[in-house]
Amino acid sequence: MIKKRIEDLTDLEYYVIKEQGTEPPFQNEYDNHFEKGIYVDKLSGKPLFTSQDKFQSHCGWPSFSKAINNDEIIELVDKSHGMLRTEVRSSESDAHLGHVFNDGPSELGGLRYCINSASIVFIPYEKLEELGYSEFIKLF
Repeated sequence: MIKKRIEDLTDLEYYVIKEQGTEPPFQNEYDNHFEKGIYVDKLSGKPLFTSQDKFQSHCGWPSFSKAINNDEIIELVDKSHGMLRTEVRSSESDAHLGHVFNDGPSELGGLRYCINSASIVFIPYEKLEELGYSEFIKLF
């Protein structure tokens, strides 16, 4: 399983994950990444999203229509920056992941999980078994 210790986070990762920050749009690792696999919480290694539920939203951050397991996601009211939004956090590590909006494609359920690349790690389909995620092969 992939896990990163808090003390090993980069400054940007720490800012996003622990200080509820946001990485720059269009300048992050997974915005235009569409390889087959899963995305896991950088701290706990818990699977959060699949490439099958990822779509191009042109918002500047990776966007997903749903989580693999809703029990791995916590949604909280976020009133920061003069807005009313729904923050998304990892239930296992309490890492700030991003926000969820109701403006996703209707054919995919209407949600858009807008997630910071700094909060997640991509596990390629070909490495799922090797890295301890073999139970998720069936999703593909």
